[in-house]
Amino acid sequence: MLEITVSDRSDNPAVVAIAVAADTGLPLPLAVELDAELSAQLTAFAEEAFAGGPVRAGSVHALPRPLATPRRVLLVGAGTTDEAGWRAAGAGLARAAARDGALTVLMPAGAGAEAVRGLAEGLWLASYTFRLKQQVDAAAEEKKLSHVTIVASRTDAVDDALDDARATAVATGFARDLTNMPSEQKTPEWFASEVTRVAAGNPALTVTVRGNDALAEDGFGGIVAVGSGSARTPRLVELSWQPERAAAHVVLIGKGITFDTGGICIKPRDGMKLMRKDMGGAAAVIAATFAAAEMDLPVRITTLAPLAENMASGSAWRPGDVVTHYGGRTTEVLNTDAEGRVVLADALAYAVAELEPDYLIDLATLTGANAVALGKRTGALYSDNDDLAGALADAAIAAGEKVWRMPLVDDYVRDISSEIADVANSSDTGGGSITAALYLREFTGDRRDSWAHIDMSAPSWADGPDGELVKGATGWGVRTLVRWLATLEPAPAAVD
Repeated sequence: MLEITVSDRSDNPAVVAIAVAADTGLPLPLAVELDAELSAQLTAFAEEAFAGGPVRAGSVHALPRPLATPRRVLLVGAGTTDEAGWRAAGAGLARAAARDGALTVLMPAGAGAEAVRGLAEGLWLASYTFRLKQQVDAAAEEKKLSHVTIVASRTDAVDDALDDARATAVATGFARDLTNMPSEQKTPEWFASEVTRVAAGNPALTVTVRGNDALAEDGFGGIVAVGSGSARTPRLVELSWQPERAAAHVVLIGKGITFDTGGICIKPRDGMKLMRKDMGGAAAVIAATFAAAEMDLPVRITTLAPLAENMASGSAWRPGDVVTHYGGRTTEVLNTDAEGRVVLADALAYAVAELEPDYLIDLATLTGANAVALGKRTGALYSDNDDLAGALADAAIAAGEKVWRMPLVDDYVRDISSEIADVANSSDTGGGSITAALYLREFTGDRRDSWAHIDMSAPSWADGPDGELVKGATGWGVRTLVRWLATLEPAPAAVD
């Protein structure tokens, strides 16, 4: 992982980055004094490169100076110099300096914790790579950006911001790793073992894993049904973080379909090519919990990841089957390719019956309708609780992710009705993301007013580099959840 440090001074760096004003394109006043000749060069170059602005956040122009120190200066747009602008700047610099080995970023006078966090997150997130190659090209590694020094005033707030950025970026990278992993390796058992392995590094975290026999015995009929067509049996991972003075008890649930053929209602080939990403919700909630523990957030978290492969075989579940979920509610199966909501229903019912959550949040790569409605970068947010929906939306904005609140249209409940079960898992009447959310709501019981669902199928994957995203899994949702969890205030200390 890229090493980033904050320093009060700069010691003759070879490659330097300086932010420019969004409106004029001129270098922003720095906290450190530049050589007069270099300062004049930068002003003249900026006037030529940016032609008086406006300057897009994250855009970079390089001034080569091969016989001088620094030998290269990168002028980067930081937008309006809020956290989002600095995040874009960090992402732009991660790409522009990818072969420089080391980079020093000279921050403007007055830049504080918010700027450092945004810059560091952008650098870390945009420098992420995933590969399965066993051999590493040593020459390429030597030319890879490995260290960034951020020159800014050192304060406790700045140090804390850098720590929070690191925890968030590490967690997002872990979620990306899980989601990028090809499905021949990424079985439910493998996923559970990875969670157990990472959790072992923090003794305050506990993990429980239920296998297929335990799931059947305990009544998790939805998870068992979805996994019944695969030789690689399902799992339910339960990860717990219970700090002292916890602000609230949050239950996070993520869809964990490690590969989705569509089952008996099989997908076409093109629809299966990226189905290794169908556990992106489970990856996000697990990773966010790891980040919360690393940051020592004062909130109790129980995270549930129902994991299954949805395969077509002689033992697979069928259209027309009736599934009995945890707690006894039933689903008529009209479409085996609407499997994610069926495993989530088990987890929701279990959380309501056994865990007494103050908040119940689920993330899922649930429907293609998410992309139809909102495009590739925006998750669909559903909740009957205005305050909860608003807080999650604010957290997404702060984190640099996007959600749009969608309606839970009560008139559409009839579209998921069944003559032989409590509910049906599919509808042919349209509004697919909405009816999926309404289906999930049926399993929230008396926690309905403290529940939120985010359909994040579209933004879980990037087709190419885009800001702090790289091609492949985005780890979408980790940053939003971490920001929201951090807003929950600790419980008051006990009075003797």
